[in-house]
Amino acid sequence: MKLLTDVSKYMFILLLLLFTLRNFTYFRKHDEEKRRKTEGKQAADIILFDILGFIIIFLHTFRFETLILLIGVIVYTAATIAFYRLLYKGCSLLLINNMLLLLSIGFVILARLDLSKALKQYVIAAAGTVLALFVPVIVRKLRILPRLTWIYAGVGVLCLLGVMALAVTSGGAKLSIEIGGVTVQFSELVKITFVFFMAAQLSRSTSFGSVAVTSAVAAVHVGILVLSTDLGTALVFFIAYLVMVLVATRKPWYSAAALAAGAAASVAAYYLFGHVRQRVEAWLDPFAVYDSSGYQIVQGLFGISAGSWFGSGLGEGMPGKIPVAAKDFIFAAICEEFGVVFGIALILVCMTMFLLIVNISIEIRRPFYKLIAIGLGTEYAFQVFLTIGGVTKFIPMTGITLPLVSYGGSSVICTILMLAIVEGLYILREDEGEIIEKEKRKRERARRNAASEEKDLGGGGA
Repeated sequence: MKLLTDVSKYMFILLLLLFTLRNFTYFRKHDEEKRRKTEGKQAADIILFDILGFIIIFLHTFRFETLILLIGVIVYTAATIAFYRLLYKGCSLLLINNMLLLLSIGFVILARLDLSKALKQYVIAAAGTVLALFVPVIVRKLRILPRLTWIYAGVGVLCLLGVMALAVTSGGAKLSIEIGGVTVQFSELVKITFVFFMAAQLSRSTSFGSVAVTSAVAAVHVGILVLSTDLGTALVFFIAYLVMVLVATRKPWYSAAALAAGAAASVAAYYLFGHVRQRVEAWLDPFAVYDSSGYQIVQGLFGISAGSWFGSGLGEGMPGKIPVAAKDFIFAAICEEFGVVFGIALILVCMTMFLLIVNISIEIRRPFYKLIAIGLGTEYAFQVFLTIGGVTKFIPMTGITLPLVSYGGSSVICTILMLAIVEGLYILREDEGEIIEKEKRKRERARRNAASEEKDLGGGGA
């Protein structure tokens, strides 16, 4: 068993490195058939990763629920790829593959930490994917979306106010509401409505007045989150606001002014909120406060260092000693069992997701959809940065989870929906290309007809 675990940890790294390499070589292949083959190889990488991971866990625990989950994950992976390919001929399977890989890593490490959480995560992800299958066609066909500016703002503010009023404080912040035994974190949904509001408002006008109104509504969103002491999510909203205003207006001074205001607000938050001061103290010297606020960070760092470059092996480490390992500190648990090399490759996969979204944003012509892509991409990338940065003591902990990998129902569903929106934008980009090509051919025909008429008139005059 020990030999199998030792061999498997190198196979895990090899599979993830191969998947990552295929990501970066994908765009060098201009032939559609070669791209399809790359997508198929990535799907095989994901399924092999799942098989190896769950078999190793089963051999450590002999719990048959592990094998049932393995079958379920393979069916889910294959069905998701098949349905996207069947329903949306022009979709980006590369984006879907990256999503499925991150989910698979989450399923495996959660099964290692707590099998019941892995099963719940699987059910949540499957339900979210079923919902997400309808999203691309909505984005593609529903032309009213750019005109719902104040509906997006109203829904977002009401959801955040509801959380502030009804949520129970956990970890120093009001994060979620329990409805019928199910915990719902509405701020995850508001990440989407916030971006849609910003895109609708800024695509209509980038005048000073429009930017001022946008800033005021954004300040209301962030302010409610600050009052709820959910400062990590407030920071995600703030960064998305900065980037979207910069992209829409192309005037850096707007973002510079907002950044200065944000820096001042951060200093104020340090003095106003005790848990913020504790996190900063733990970040500066976690060993000095090891018995209190520094314990989680120190245990996370011990876990990463114990795993070293190639990991202790799945089932051979002690990630359970890391507090909240299934949520905030899942990256530390991954590095302990799979290794730092695996962790670096995981970061590269997350970077690929962001670069894919940015590439889609660049190629979209309509401002509303362009801003949605860049806003959602920014939220995703910054959330990854906050999570991994906090775990590795690069920045203070913010309580943000790693998208698609960490345990959390609202986060997983909303991230899947965000990526489905991006898929819709990718297909919309293809539609724009076809429209432009048709218009180009139409102009070319009109030019040829005009030239032919001129020639006929010239011949008649002679």
